[in-house]
Amino acid sequence: MRLEFTKMQGAGNDFVVIDATREPFALDRDQLRLLCDRHFGVGCDQVLVVEPARLPGTDFHYRIFNNDGGEVQQCGNGARCFVVFVHSRSLTTRREIRVGTMCGVIAPRLEADGNVSVDMGAPLFEPTVIPFTAPARATSYPLDVDGTTRAIGAVSMGNPHAVQVVVDVERAPVASEGPLIERHVRFPERVNAGFMQIVNPHEIRLRVYERGAGETLSCGTGACAAVVSGIDRGLLTSPVRVHTRGGVLAISWAGGTTGVRMTGPAHTVFEGVIELPDPPQSLATTAVDATVVFT
Repeated sequence: MRLEFTKMQGAGNDFVVIDATREPFALDRDQLRLLCDRHFGVGCDQVLVVEPARLPGTDFHYRIFNNDGGEVQQCGNGARCFVVFVHSRSLTTRREIRVGTMCGVIAPRLEADGNVSVDMGAPLFEPTVIPFTAPARATSYPLDVDGTTRAIGAVSMGNPHAVQVVVDVERAPVASEGPLIERHVRFPERVNAGFMQIVNPHEIRLRVYERGAGETLSCGTGACAAVVSGIDRGLLTSPVRVHTRGGVLAISWAGGTTGVRMTGPAHTVFEGVIELPDPPQSLATTAVDATVVFT
């Protein structure tokens, strides 16, 4: 099958964006994995799908697939790319749009300086909602990670996050502990593992091991989760600049049930067409058959 796509990135978190506003999205898990493969496909952290609105009062619907082919609830860096994409395709002229997702409605806004700000909604701390196994809500929880106890903050930004404070984020055990935290038994739907170094109350450095994607250069919901967890624990004060390996994000949160606002860049890298094998063939037998044409 022939598929048109746009490659985009937000602070180094990269995406393949698909316009499904005119024809329904119909890729299966193997096709998604091939599309995301950096050797045999286009290569990306996530696939973003733009669909017609499903909810009253919204402009579009937003779907996100990790590079393992699984669908997830939310992606903050992707939300910024989403609004740039729909403007570049003349799908809307509104600078602020309302977008339905699996976990509710978000409102990304294209700012005059080219950056994009997004109201990501209120953070959720109740363990049953995250979901996270704990007897009661707390600002910090002990988590056994391969025999070592780590103190984490647990929060949902539409997807679950476990945030720990580290002394030096560059030396943090992201590669070794990230996968263990991601699949920890206390997180029944898996979790994004954040490693946060506090520079001062208004500035942090952050690395995130994302569920279903591994470590990415930046994670928008991870930046939001790290900041709100830090504020909740009395370690940070809004607004906070978040330095990721892919760029800087600005996060603000007034506390309580107010929404978390994220501001950062979003850029188109290139557009192209890829020929994907038709289902139900598997990735292992068909990956070499994919061809990409750049435009």
